[in-house]
Amino acid sequence: MIDLEQILDYLDPINRYEISNDEGYRDGQLGQVLPMYEEEFPDLTEVDIVIVGCPETRGSWQLFSELNPANEIRHQFYAAYYWHQDIKIADIGNVKRGAGLLDTHFALKEVLTALYDAGKTVIVLGGSHDLTLSQYKVFVDRKNIIEAVCVDALIDLNLESSNKSEQFLMEMLTGEPNYIRHYNHIGFQSYYVHPRMLETMDKLRFDCYRVGTVKERIEEMEPVIRSCSLMSFDISAFANSFSPASRVSPNGFNGEEACTLMQYAGMSMEMKSVGVYGYIPEHDKDQLSAKQIAHMLWYFIDGRSRALREAPLTKRDSFREFQIAFGEIDALFLQSKKTGRWWMQLPDEKFIPCSYTDYLTASNNEIPERWFRAQERSA
Repeated sequence: MIDLEQILDYLDPINRYEISNDEGYRDGQLGQVLPMYEEEFPDLTEVDIVIVGCPETRGSWQLFSELNPANEIRHQFYAAYYWHQDIKIADIGNVKRGAGLLDTHFALKEVLTALYDAGKTVIVLGGSHDLTLSQYKVFVDRKNIIEAVCVDALIDLNLESSNKSEQFLMEMLTGEPNYIRHYNHIGFQSYYVHPRMLETMDKLRFDCYRVGTVKERIEEMEPVIRSCSLMSFDISAFANSFSPASRVSPNGFNGEEACTLMQYAGMSMEMKSVGVYGYIPEHDKDQLSAKQIAHMLWYFIDGRSRALREAPLTKRDSFREFQIAFGEIDALFLQSKKTGRWWMQLPDEKFIPCSYTDYLTASNNEIPERWFRAQERSA
């Protein structure tokens, strides 16, 4: 059960008809069927995924909007058709802007904590990227150790910056006590990242994937994301030509690649919250970035629908088993008969997500890099 008294003071309701620009919605569109916090707070008892806006941008001097970015995204998302009726979705409105930036951080964290305790997965339509800290602090409050993933052209560890959005990862990755078991960074662009920063990340046993590497073998990111409980997506990861509101770089992900990454996030049953940050309507053109983010949300839901078909690893009759020896190591690989996804067993007999490429590598009597990195972190 959601403690409504705990979160209602932090939320502003939304107006379905303002979002639709008085156009209304057709039969079968999300905006027609999804419960929203308008006059009354929706019943979340049977809801799987909850959407909440948080248009706070004071964490970045580069971002400011007279409009509500979350509502602009909603306008596009709710015009999409509701294909996945096995997934129940609700929208609980927008987190109120606090007197100061940290007040908004606290309000968002309280809302996310209540939803986490109720077993809901949350999509945050955010402002600046530092709001990721509110996602993380939910797990800190509950002392839950997690794996996390950020998709971003930059690695936000710039301690020389006064903008929280450019240095929030320092608090998240090195603060004490720390509840990050492992951190993955997807899509960084080398010309924006100092080499020593990558050296530091590697010494911490964190994994960083350059945008070109990801684009070449994007399917290798599915096992990376599968174990994560938190995902943060900064639209700076987009090439500007695919998302006009992303003004960091002419290079980056295209729309299909971003949707694929979000689909992978939805397929992770560990995933508790996903935040999409950095969208400013005034920077957009023909609402293309808002449409792109809306499509990403649709694919997240598609991924969650696919995940419902997956059997637990304990049901071995739902998996193909492959016993492989590489070097002097005997390892068991499992492949799901339902989704085709792979797992491999470590010496401690725990299974970690892997890919078909890892299986082929082991079959060639070589140690998969993913296996080696996992062993390094457990040492």
